[in-house]
Amino acid sequence: MYRNSRGRPGVVLAAAAVAQFVVALDMSVVNVALPAIRSDLGFAPLDLSWVVHVYALTFGGFLLLGGRACDLYGRRRMFALGLAVFGLCSLAGGLAQAPWQLIAARAGQGLGAAAAAPAALAMLTTTFTEGPQRVRALGVWSAVNAAGGALGVLAGGLLTQYAGWRWVMLINLPIVVAALALIPAGVPAGASPARRERLDALGAVLATGGVGLLVLGVVRTDALGWGSPVTWTTLAAAAVLLIAFVFTESRVAAPLLRLGLLRSRWVAGANVLVFLAAAGQFTAFYFVSLYMQQVLGMGAAATGIAFLPFSAGLVAGTIVATRITAARTPRASLVPGALLATAGLAWFALISPDGSFLTDVLGPSLVTSIGAGLVLAPVAAAATTGVTPHEAGMASGLMNSSRQLGGSIGLAALATIAAHHTGTTTDPAALNDGYALGLAIAAAIFVLAAVVAIGVLPRRRAVTPLPQPTAPTENQLEGTPS
Repeated sequence: MYRNSRGRPGVVLAAAAVAQFVVALDMSVVNVALPAIRSDLGFAPLDLSWVVHVYALTFGGFLLLGGRACDLYGRRRMFALGLAVFGLCSLAGGLAQAPWQLIAARAGQGLGAAAAAPAALAMLTTTFTEGPQRVRALGVWSAVNAAGGALGVLAGGLLTQYAGWRWVMLINLPIVVAALALIPAGVPAGASPARRERLDALGAVLATGGVGLLVLGVVRTDALGWGSPVTWTTLAAAAVLLIAFVFTESRVAAPLLRLGLLRSRWVAGANVLVFLAAAGQFTAFYFVSLYMQQVLGMGAAATGIAFLPFSAGLVAGTIVATRITAARTPRASLVPGALLATAGLAWFALISPDGSFLTDVLGPSLVTSIGAGLVLAPVAAAATTGVTPHEAGMASGLMNSSRQLGGSIGLAALATIAAHHTGTTTDPAALNDGYALGLAIAAAIFVLAAVVAIGVLPRRRAVTPLPQPTAPTENQLEGTPS
């Protein structure tokens, strides 16, 4: 049955799904509105990208901290706090009258999401026991997460064109209110730890600073380039902080991220796989959206509507993956899913400047999205296999960090490659060639994901405990040995 009888599993699932939907929605809903935002608030051209980047920066930078805080201070508490911060900052963004106000609001949204997202996933893994029940719950969560990211493009286009750009921020408010209203209806408070552990302050500073600088260095390559001294200095500083973080975590009694967690082939393999899958998926969204607008000449609203088949395919893929994973193992869905996504992206790479939605977008959209759905649904189950309730937030924060970093780094790298291939011309044929190259590399990334699923993830579901630290604490993990 369920690990926590004081809660109502259906309500927990609904609350987690609604929260994840709005977090995923905000990753893409703003993109289509950027020209309108620039015109209304008077953004300088080089500053406009910060409307997108600052959300990725704060969200990615604080995920590990948010995940660990869930374990120490309570999942429901951090879930509610994160949603409240996210909602208030959405309101502030919708009312912004100056560029700095909108950027500050987007930063606050990222902070709120960094608390709410790992809390939502941790609530699911501690409410539903490992096995078919958890797989089904995570399948619903994954489908909603995928739909939120895909529908963000649609919502952004329609809202910007027919209601005004401010509604891409204000649309979050009713969704946040709905998620918060579900908390008292059945989300359990969770058991208090037998002893209160202190938050690993040094680890938090090093991890947040290291991941934040890594995301910052990568996302700013759109303006500075990969060869810029500023880029390399930022990435070098990130590397120093992350190395120091690993050194620190191996020596503290209550780490922000227990390194023994990564001795599990399920956890380690799933995090590498989600990093690669996010890089491929984010890239597909980006290049296909640009292809439809810049090459095919479709408007914002039409582009958003054109993503509906992609959303439907993601949901269909997660439904199928849930059934496969419940009957067998996550690996049984991950391998064919990665290969199917590879085929879809390779098909996308054949786009033509003389093409159309029906001939160049619809077919590969369905194949790619079904494959991505087959990957996204079981990867959450794989990343939390063997994890005890006391480290559910830690594992959830780690997986969300891997996804965010994969998306940011993959998109920045492939966008740079495509731009270099295209050059300074804005001719549709040249742009088409650059987008096609980026999509072909994204297909190769999903091949790597399939290799990881085959070579790293165990064939069997059986989980046995990993060796624990010499001085065990409340927060321990049972992992899967090789």
